[in-house]
Amino acid sequence: MVVGIVGLGLMGGSMGLAVKNLEFIDKVVGIDHNQSHCESAISLNLVDEIVDWEGLKQSDVIFLAIPVEGIINSLKNLIDIPPNTTIIDLGSTKAKIVENIPTQIRKNFIAAHPMTGTEKFGPTAALKNLYKDKIVVLCNLDESGEHQCKIAWRIFEEIGMKIVTMDAKEHDRHAAYISHLPHAISYALANAVMAQEDAKNILILAAGGFRDMSRLAKSSPVMWEEIFKQNKNNLLEAMDHFEEELKRCRELINNEEWESLHYWMKDANKLHDIL
Repeated sequence: MVVGIVGLGLMGGSMGLAVKNLEFIDKVVGIDHNQSHCESAISLNLVDEIVDWEGLKQSDVIFLAIPVEGIINSLKNLIDIPPNTTIIDLGSTKAKIVENIPTQIRKNFIAAHPMTGTEKFGPTAALKNLYKDKIVVLCNLDESGEHQCKIAWRIFEEIGMKIVTMDAKEHDRHAAYISHLPHAISYALANAVMAQEDAKNILILAAGGFRDMSRLAKSSPVMWEEIFKQNKNNLLEAMDHFEEELKRCRELINNEEWESLHYWMKDANKLHDIL
């Protein structure tokens, strides 16, 4: 089986490393609009060969590891693939992608979101075990072909992922709270501190808590701008709820309601009982 990967950064490069270990995968090819990414992917052994779109279409499985708008646009190049080809996208939002799959290849398509990643990006960020023991959400499988479902399920299981199925719109609402809101908060925190503190004080005083909270602010603005754009309404709803909680915290502190503040924090502790 030949696997093709569009986008050779963190997600695509890591997928290349992961599937290369599978006994039923004979070859991994890749494509990226950035020539330096292509060169790095070869030198880092993320893929075996760089191909063009016509070469990519010879793959049995095609992963789309690029931003959401790029995924939607790339599908126009794939409408003439063979009937048994499996296309799997790795986008962070799902509803708009599912809504824009050309009817000719709807059965070929698997909408997937691996719940993993780091704040780093590019081919050098690729990790062999990025996907191992992580959740992957597969959306609207009832609209995908039986063959394609089996192939996707097998690959994700073989690389060590835990599979969850969900409706695409439901996924996007949950992702807004669990993934997209934390990134927005991290960017806001970084900008708030940068506006008030000089670099020397940040370097001297920044402890583990600040580093943990601000880590996500290192993530690619190109990718996250698109995610915020695609999931705008759900993200704004999540922001509203977050702002309500932050306002509650401010009120408790301002009114010196220390016991209530204590229980407010204690309620938050329950999250990690779940996690």
